[in-house]
Amino acid sequence: MSEYAGKKAVITGGTHGMGMAIAQALLKEGAEVLVTGRSERNIDAARAELGDERAHVVRADAASVADIDALATEVRERLGSVDHLFVNAGVAVLGPFDVVTEEVYDQQFAVNTKGAFFTVQRLAPLLNEGGSILFTSSVADAGGTPNMSVYSATKAALVAFSQCLASELLPRGIRVNTISPGFIDTPSMGVAGMSEAEREGFRQLGDTLTPMRRHGSMEEVARAALFLSTGASFTTGARFPIDGGLAQGIQRAE
Repeated sequence: MSEYAGKKAVITGGTHGMGMAIAQALLKEGAEVLVTGRSERNIDAARAELGDERAHVVRADAASVADIDALATEVRERLGSVDHLFVNAGVAVLGPFDVVTEEVYDQQFAVNTKGAFFTVQRLAPLLNEGGSILFTSSVADAGGTPNMSVYSATKAALVAFSQCLASELLPRGIRVNTISPGFIDTPSMGVAGMSEAEREGFRQLGDTLTPMRRHGSMEEVARAALFLSTGASFTTGARFPIDGGLAQGIQRAE
């Protein structure tokens, strides 16, 4: 029997992309999942794609503390308690620092940082002892990448959150870790507002920069996420890269 059979998980930003891949992997292993999303189109698509009585799809705006409060109530009523929390919702709007507007700045911090923090604060009381929390950060949470100043800062905050929360939740046996994906082959490529031509250029750039000369798959991210949620039982406060060697300075042998 799978170690996930009968377990309960919440995945924010789980209606598409990496969050959806995590939800599907958990369902396959016998877990019950509740995923959140903001777009009605993605919510409807997720309900159709998951198509399982053990899957619950809920509308929640990660930038809204009121929505996060409502989510906590929904989780309590539907699941009672939770074993694993995946804080995956995020947004990326890239551009040079001198063209960043206050609106774009606030949007990214509201979703990626404030939303992540208050999601954990509100749902932590529902986590079972010995459970886990996993933040989805980015390879951009360290280093200095042009056009990513605001996005990088929001993701770097998640690493700090995970380390502090790992300490605070240690008495309950709850482990808190972070995954930092690199270039992952998702429908949006992780960046809002790009045209198909821009996405293709971004894909090619990723393949060039990544030492393994390819993108990661959403399934590879999901496998790492599940490992950290249960298999890595002696790991907490860690940042786990899923980036083909990009941030580790790996050099490709030609």
